[in-house]
Amino acid sequence: MPSELNVLALVKGPEHYIFVYDDDSRPHLIDTFRDQAADPDLSLSWFDAMVLTTKAREQATMEATPLPPSESSNRCTRGDAWPND
Repeated sequence: MPSELNVLALVKGPEHYIFVYDDDSRPHLIDTFRDQAADPDLSLSWFDAMVLTTKAREQATMEATPLPPSESSNRCTRGDAWPND
């Protein structure tokens, strides 16, 4: 079974911080937040690092939720009207 990946993203104006990681690398990820918050050349603040750390820990306690199978009756194809139209 392939390893599942987690994604955390933070958008700060024109800067986008996107972190993709697996469960085993979570401690290293949290260290990365700390290192980036300490870097004066980056806009990532200590508050941002705290929020990202909290979210990463929350993801550790969440289970993956599979998407329900799509039903063909709920699909719209080109030219179809939306329901109730």
